Amino acid sequence: MNLLYCGDSKMQQGILLSILSFMKNISQPLKVYILTAHILTRHKEYQPLSDQMIAFLQQVVHQQNPQSSVQKFDITQLFQAQLPQANMATRFTPNCMLRLYADLIPEIPERLLYLDADVLCHLDCSKFYEQDLTEVEVVGVLDQYGKWFFHNQLQAFDYLNSGVLLLNLQQIKRTKLFARCRRQCRYRPMFMPDQAALNHFCRHKRIAEKKYNEQHQLHSDTVLQHFTTQIHLYPYLHLQTIKPWQIKQVHQILKIHDYDDLFTTYQQLAQSSPFTSYCPHT
Repeated sequence: MNLLYCGDSKMQQGILLSILSFMKNISQPLKVYILTAHILTRHKEYQPLSDQMIAFLQQVVHQQNPQSSVQKFDITQLFQAQLPQANMATRFTPNCMLRLYADLIPEIPERLLYLDADVLCHLDCSKFYEQDLTEVEVVGVLDQYGKWFFHNQLQAFDYLNSGVLLLNLQQIKRTKLFARCRRQCRYRPMFMPDQAALNHFCRHKRIAEKKYNEQHQLHSDTVLQHFTTQIHLYPYLHLQTIKPWQIKQVHQILKIHDYDDLFTTYQQLAQSSPFTSYCPHT
């Protein structure tokens, strides 16, 4: 199973935890690809994932299955060559747009499951991953909030959440989907630039059941859980963001204990590795 993550050094704890969740639920070898870059904006600097962390992740997956692997691509030069200038200062990190460069890397396979670093595998997702992708660019789940603004209107628009995407890179290259998205991000300011561009240009999409990108509440049939920001009305209107590596909050606020064995493994690895500062266990 080919997995794609994107991010900077601060996403290491999420990527580790997400990979562990797939190791628990997927029997086949995992081929993990990570896109990272050194990004400098007017207000912030993002450091790429280190080679030491990649070597650590490679050791983790290889111990379970010698055929599994982790490979890093530092795409700083690619990113700079097609800089998304109009969207470098949004409330979302520029690293979100790194996925839009996957078609430019020959070593990355054609079938790819893209995952945000805050996605955990709750049940085996092999059926979702192995579905027929003939003439399909992207398979995804409707966005939890976007579907009310777009999908349920008189002129329905299938607005996908970009945190879990099954990608057909062969088709994406043929239609130039990612190339169009990169150009859009370069010249047009957007609130959620990568997600907005993907939804605008994707014409060959397939909508999957919400259990393949559960963005709200864990259910017994949830396959992939995405720990997104939630809007709460009580006791007052506010946003709540809890990530899976914030284990105390997951237990105390979200009341989720389904991942406790996973959290134990994660904590042990984080404590025994030289990357404890990047992989906090609380």
